[in-house]
Amino acid sequence: MTETLRPDLCIVGAGSAGLSVAAAAAALGVPVVLIERGQMGGDCLNAGCVPSKALIAAARRAHDIRQAADFGLGAPEPQVNYARVREHVRSVIGAIAPNDSQARFTALGARVVRASARFVARDTLEAGNVIVKARRFVLATGSRPAVPDIPGLDTVPFLTNETVFDLTRRPEHLVVLGGGPVGLELAQAHRRLGTPVTVIEAGRALGHEDPELAAHVLAALARDGVVVREGATVREVAGEEGDIRLVVENRGSRTELKASHLLVATGRRPVTDGLELAAAGIAHDEHGITVDQHLRTTNRRVYAIGDCAGPAAGGRRFTHVASYHAGLVIRSALFRLRPRVDMRAMPRVIFTDPELAVVGMTEEEARADGTRITVLRWPLAENDRAQAERRTEGEIKVILGRGGRILGCGIVAAGAGELITPWTLAIAHDLKIRDLAELTVPYPTLSEISRRVAMSYYAPSAARPMVRRLIGLLRRFG
Repeated sequence: MTETLRPDLCIVGAGSAGLSVAAAAAALGVPVVLIERGQMGGDCLNAGCVPSKALIAAARRAHDIRQAADFGLGAPEPQVNYARVREHVRSVIGAIAPNDSQARFTALGARVVRASARFVARDTLEAGNVIVKARRFVLATGSRPAVPDIPGLDTVPFLTNETVFDLTRRPEHLVVLGGGPVGLELAQAHRRLGTPVTVIEAGRALGHEDPELAAHVLAALARDGVVVREGATVREVAGEEGDIRLVVENRGSRTELKASHLLVATGRRPVTDGLELAAAGIAHDEHGITVDQHLRTTNRRVYAIGDCAGPAAGGRRFTHVASYHAGLVIRSALFRLRPRVDMRAMPRVIFTDPELAVVGMTEEEARADGTRITVLRWPLAENDRAQAERRTEGEIKVILGRGGRILGCGIVAAGAGELITPWTLAIAHDLKIRDLAELTVPYPTLSEISRRVAMSYYAPSAARPMVRRLIGLLRRFG
């Protein structure tokens, strides 16, 4: 039998974006229908953020054992049991899963429908035996791995972020296609767990990041033994499980590379298949669902958020961006406000070791914008806590505009994802560098690099003869 539901809000997709909207709406007593055809929690919980960070944590422990001699400790080479590592990853997912479960959202008051959804009219969609006629719809269908068009790739077994965490045995040689954040995070983790790893990148590894900051990350990967081949293109793939052969072209010459396992990490594509968007008058293309700066689609009843939304949504596919989108939609759909997408203070983090965290403008972006800027730097090696921990790779780099206004910040350091937060706050509230310089920071902590780099802004002024004469004059009257 067919059931017809008439909620205020219908959400398609139970990943980070959709669940954030559903939880907020249900908490406000709004009738909500949540539709999900796959796993609750979406990519972040099941195949993205959570399992990758669990794997990285295991790899870090192995790395720490190898570094124990630097602290005067004796330790053998770590014995890595991939099956046990997989159990660790699955147990972390299992610990978090109840927060994203159907039972929890049902208890919150949402109606959860586990089926594929498709629009049949501008104000109606169908999911299994349920017809939903909602006042507002939110599409939060996420993204999936993009698979490049390489001859032979469709004939060989390959891994993506959705399948790599199922490995129970150590690969003899892992080849990673793609030198972006996902590719390098997983490359370093597997190398630290004992697997030889080669990364193939057609352009420059971490090509969207400040080259000065990215160089620290690439140097750390090289020390770990990860081979990164930049400017290289895979022309052909052949073979079978455990014996995969790749023809790689670099600067006009071709070589053959052998791998036991192949990981494709060449980006992501929005998921829109099966939604029948045309039936609802919703425009979309290969970049995602077309939205305006308020996240509305070409059908004013429908919003699109998270990874499935087009470039106007900010163009960054992160879980915290999805949560940010969710907050905007709640204000718009339920409170009739008109908030706009503003990515100026949206941080991003690459979870290699050291981590790379960025918020606001990079130096290149600021110069391209024609802004007169000041660039401040402070090396991590000048931080006492970093020396004590023997983790001195990295630096902080700050971009300032006129009058010391903070335009951007990039940090390469252990825990950079935590260290970037005060700079995110500073940009969000249009603070100036003096506000960071006046902070009192506990000693010894890595956070001191933020205050030290802020203080360095005033060093040139303090050396000016006029300032020195003024200080001398004031001293006489002290």
